[in-house]
Amino acid sequence: MAEITEFDTIAAISTPIGEGAISIVRLSGDQAVAIANKVTRNIDLTKVASHTINYAHVIDPQTQQDIDEVMVSVMLAPKTFTREDIVEINTHGGIMATNSVLQTLLSNGARLAEPGEFTKRAFLNGRIDLTQAESVMDIIRAKTDKARQQALNQLDGSLAHLIRNLRQQILEVLAQVEVNIDYPEYDTEQMTINLLQEKAQQISQKITDLIKTASEGQILNHGLKTAIIGKPNVGKSSLLNALSHQQRAIVTDVAGTTRDVIEQMANINGIPLQLVDTAGIHATEDKVEQLGVDRSLQALDNADLVLMLLDGSRHLDDQDLKLLQLTQNKKRIIIINKMDLPQVLSRQQLTGEINKEQPIAISALGQQGIDQIEQQIEQLFFAGVPTSTNTAVVTNARQLGLLKQAQQALTDVQTGIQQQMPIDLVQIDMTNCWNLLGEITGESAPDELITELFSQFCLGK
Repeated sequence: MAEITEFDTIAAISTPIGEGAISIVRLSGDQAVAIANKVTRNIDLTKVASHTINYAHVIDPQTQQDIDEVMVSVMLAPKTFTREDIVEINTHGGIMATNSVLQTLLSNGARLAEPGEFTKRAFLNGRIDLTQAESVMDIIRAKTDKARQQALNQLDGSLAHLIRNLRQQILEVLAQVEVNIDYPEYDTEQMTINLLQEKAQQISQKITDLIKTASEGQILNHGLKTAIIGKPNVGKSSLLNALSHQQRAIVTDVAGTTRDVIEQMANINGIPLQLVDTAGIHATEDKVEQLGVDRSLQALDNADLVLMLLDGSRHLDDQDLKLLQLTQNKKRIIIINKMDLPQVLSRQQLTGEINKEQPIAISALGQQGIDQIEQQIEQLFFAGVPTSTNTAVVTNARQLGLLKQAQQALTDVQTGIQQQMPIDLVQIDMTNCWNLLGEITGESAPDELITELFSQFCLGK
């Protein structure tokens, strides 16, 4: 088996496998045009202008048999996504046609691309940094328009620009420290220490502001795990259907219709919610019901948000009170359902149980009050956070973890100064911060990290 190198010309299908109007097979590398030209007729691809699309037939060079009638896009380096020559062959959509074209390319000099290898080459060739590479995957996985807009903003390099600016400030301070160490007669150590402390405080504050955006970034990327909790027959399934705008869950007036958790994605003002409709939590001797209750409790433990549902047409009972107590330490919204029926639930008693929380009255079946829930969700998780379309946002756990480590390094700088440690030892922590910030953009990231990151991408991207 031939050794895989970063200089191979790679090929992969870049569109989903299945029936459709068009599929795209992509080539990248210095032999991309030559290999594509070898398997086409009716045109000499080595002579066409860059960034043009051309009519051709893909053939088997050995038998000269036609494989497909195609359009071939030729894009020459360096003005391409990978900064290598790229050829994209637009085939007829369909499994057989697309795979046949790909296999022909692989039989004539190309290598099958690894997952994410096109984007990896764009990174290695300086076309994008790691934050932009991650934003490519975020665009693909975006579940709402708000998430897509955030990913596009990151693709423009807003986070990378901010990180590079911070690294440059650190670099300037480190240069000043070196001057102090090498030529103490031309500088005063106290001035350099003061500069170190001032910059550590300024950069730490900027990192703190970035860390605050992580909640928004990760919510938009992965969604809020939202558990709909309540006793049997309070309208949990009706609420799930209302929020998701689908008849996803079966709704009846029979208590205990839902005996297992039901999951559904919903778009709430651009925020993706992973809604979980749970079985009514109550004491039962039925083994099947008990399994549903156990899964409901597990969903509650894992939830980022709890929609605590009460029945306005019934008095508060021990089950309601137990669930209110069970959810009191979670981010939650108290919802009183069935406002279309005569109301008997005691608001005074409820106020005593929930302190300053303001319940929302709705009719899930009649679609009344749902907009108030949506507004409350946005207020709970995004109040005071800058809009992601205008600012740099931390979008994943990798970036967040590195920022926290960088902030700790700056704390160590300030602690070292307070303890009057030698300036060359304080400099080590400042250099560590510089390296950690470089890992975010990939400027100082280890090869193992880069390989692991791009392995998470889909084949052909």
